[in-house]
Amino acid sequence: MISRFAACILALAGLFMLVKPVTANELLSFVYLGRDDDPAYFERKSYTGLKLRELRPPVAGARAGIKDARIPGRAAGLSFELVELQLDPDAHSTDAISSRLAINRNSVFLLDLPEAEVIELARVFKDRSDLILFNIRHATDRLRAEDCSAAMFHTTPSQSMLTDALAQYLVGMNWRQILVLASKSETDQTLADKFEQSARKFGLRIAERRLFVTSNDPRQRELNNARLLTADIDFDVIFVADNEGEFGRYLEYRSMLPRPVIGTEGLMASAWHWTWERNGAPQLNQRIRKLTRGNPSPLDWAAWVAVKSTVSAAIASHSVELTALRESLIAAELEIDMYKVGPGSFRAWDHQLRQPILLHTYNAVVTTAPIEGFAHQFNTFDTLGFDKSENSCSLR
Repeated sequence: MISRFAACILALAGLFMLVKPVTANELLSFVYLGRDDDPAYFERKSYTGLKLRELRPPVAGARAGIKDARIPGRAAGLSFELVELQLDPDAHSTDAISSRLAINRNSVFLLDLPEAEVIELARVFKDRSDLILFNIRHATDRLRAEDCSAAMFHTTPSQSMLTDALAQYLVGMNWRQILVLASKSETDQTLADKFEQSARKFGLRIAERRLFVTSNDPRQRELNNARLLTADIDFDVIFVADNEGEFGRYLEYRSMLPRPVIGTEGLMASAWHWTWERNGAPQLNQRIRKLTRGNPSPLDWAAWVAVKSTVSAAIASHSVELTALRESLIAAELEIDMYKVGPGSFRAWDHQLRQPILLHTYNAVVTTAPIEGFAHQFNTFDTLGFDKSENSCSLR
């Protein structure tokens, strides 16, 4: 009779025979690519010394994604690693990508680089279907349109998705007349333009668009005084485009009419918010907090879901080879658990991740978009951002 100890040994041996050993060809490298001199992460303070907008590299999201991938990867006989590369000021990202591919051909890149550099990479690798680059940071629509790339996937939502989400909410609340306030900066003017496009798309009316300046100069009172800027006009909501945050934080409770504020202050639209409490979000937030000692940001989530979606594609395709991964990522049957409402998937025509948008204040998620009542013939998430017929990009 076989002893209990011997039986356990035989059972374990049989289990290990079922698990296929991982070879070098089954190791997928996630390469987090950033810059030491990235100006986005320089400390910025207002003239009073306050930090109004604090941004940090979202590498914690990527680290959490790799940790989450260990058990499903082991079960599938696949292995994943995270390689963190910070480029010197004189280093070129194209060279870094080529060098890394020479070390491991099965490498997926998470791009935490300035916008101009990401656009350049999209152009350089425009026709590369054997390469996977994840844009985890930039919302600019041009990366999903005229500068779209076969190699590039987007886990952060586009600017049009974000402004469409706000516009849908206004329609749902029947707040239809909007006063738009924007500074003269190119970033704020672009944001205001995008919101006006979304407003027209969903049948809202722009009551007026007015310019504000950040100044204490009494000669510019009509441009820096919230009460004067919102006078002599009727409106339901104020949309403010103030990415610096110096003017917008003084807007609420100071307008001529008692009206809600949306945009870069008040009600905001994001891919993620640390107060989201459904779909397993608290557990994900806790895992990221342990790594970063701060609240998870939308960019943390974008890095995490880039890893999550690629791991899901690798398991579905039983491969870490890049061409197979790319086809799996854009396959209609791939469903990605995003810890948000509904499963996500990538649009085949511009490689944007379909996802709900969280509409939130600074300390609470109010609701998610798409808003109930907005329908699409194929996928409700495609009511946010450019649909296939509206987009100049056509990828596979």
